[in-house]
Amino acid sequence: RLQDETERLAGYLQQVCGVRRGDRVLLYLQNSPQFVIGYYAILRADAVVVPVNPMNLSDELRHYVTDAGARTILAPQDLFAQVRPLLREGLAAASADGAAPGLRHAVVTAYSDYLTTATDLSVPAFVSEPRQPLDEAGAMAWAHALAAGQRPDPIEAGPDDLAVMPYTSGTTGHPKGCMHTHRSVMYNAVSGGLWLGSTADSVSLSVLPLFHVTGMQGGMNGPLFLGSTVVQLPRWDRNAAAELIGRYRVTSTQMIVTMVVDLLSNPRLGEYDLSSIRRLSGGGAAMPEAVAARLQQLCGIDYIEGYGMSETMAATHVNPPERPRKQCLGIPLFDVDARVVDPVTLAELQPGEVGEIIVHGPQVMQGYWGQPEATQQAFITRDGKRFLRTGDLGHTDEDGYFYMVDRLKRMINAAGYKVWPAEVEALMYAHPAIQEVCVIAAQDGRRGETVKAVVVLREAFRGQVSEQDIIDWAHGHMAAYKSPRLVSFVDSLPKSGTGKVQWRALQEQEALTSRC
Repeated sequence: RLQDETERLAGYLQQVCGVRRGDRVLLYLQNSPQFVIGYYAILRADAVVVPVNPMNLSDELRHYVTDAGARTILAPQDLFAQVRPLLREGLAAASADGAAPGLRHAVVTAYSDYLTTATDLSVPAFVSEPRQPLDEAGAMAWAHALAAGQRPDPIEAGPDDLAVMPYTSGTTGHPKGCMHTHRSVMYNAVSGGLWLGSTADSVSLSVLPLFHVTGMQGGMNGPLFLGSTVVQLPRWDRNAAAELIGRYRVTSTQMIVTMVVDLLSNPRLGEYDLSSIRRLSGGGAAMPEAVAARLQQLCGIDYIEGYGMSETMAATHVNPPERPRKQCLGIPLFDVDARVVDPVTLAELQPGEVGEIIVHGPQVMQGYWGQPEATQQAFITRDGKRFLRTGDLGHTDEDGYFYMVDRLKRMINAAGYKVWPAEVEALMYAHPAIQEVCVIAAQDGRRGETVKAVVVLREAFRGQVSEQDIIDWAHGHMAAYKSPRLVSFVDSLPKSGTGKVQWRALQEQEALTSRC
């Protein structure tokens, strides 16, 4: 059924939406059967999957459409309100100039189309909502697209064609597309299962977001390559996760540290049977010692930490399952050459010396879409190999294990979500009251870090706009995970002699305040 529906949707994309080899197609869905079908349908149509966080709103979505040059999107009905204005803009532009960029087609699904069996599980409302009528130019219901019965053309794409283009921001303020080929995606899909000892008999709980490379590889591509079973959760719910582990005898799962903390702190945990779990892996932050001890006591397993990024299509490092180390990135995967260098001189450093982690391997991206300068800055050549500069500071020990120390680039880790301050700042400047803004990390007991905006108001708005007004506005204009939860007003921002905002000074001041 998966292959049949994938091919029918691929046929619709080609024959009706006009998708051609190398075209970028946005995939804007929660974890669901439709995400899996849509993902493989885009690949079957010889096109490129552009996975988009479903928490993104219209203003953020517009950048993906424009930058990727996408004309087609797969979206759920509960988020179609975010797609509609972009579809209308694209169709209006097309009527004036057929070659104009913008969306032309949207295939819209109701998650409930695949909720066909009665269940006693708690199903989120956005999943159970019946299919709604769809009357919008350029939009077609998913069920109708499948029913059209179109078949795809013969496959033309090969291993070195682009396959998936996840976006990452970095320091520029504008998300950049990481160009991955079928070869680089396939490498991590296969290597992860081999490294962790997964088999066709494995049952995986897929709860990390599939739009993110870790969930995509560990919760979808890897298990399906092995022919194993995947149990999906559309969003994190600690009771549902525990219930599913016991009900379906889940043997392995990936969870970020905050999920593990939440799962183990559940006062109802004793009601659930977690005895089937043989592996729990993840990353996003170092696992606290006390939580690791609780996991070992409860399930008799270690938390297997790993390290990777969108530029590497998930992991480049994972701890060996038989010999993991705590609060450690692990060791390089098969065929990965990773080193630690001085971030200024690029000289290679010895074990114990802190520097920037660089990686070379089959899973490293080709570069950033349409950004040759950023691509050039991201890579260096060493011993005839092309190494990616990760922007992460770390060191190795005498046994070759890697450890994270700090970040060279500005990045906030909010409950496992990477938030790039420059991107948030760029979005916040759309508020008419904001004269200047600097976004930094603030400590948060549950999320680890959260987003804080230090704002200079325009003179005319001082006394008229509150911190909460800015918070509410931001929440309505960007994804919730990146929207500032804290705002403070200041008369001015610290600047260097060249006029650049000294964000590090504000970050250090925030860290000092939180310690006090």
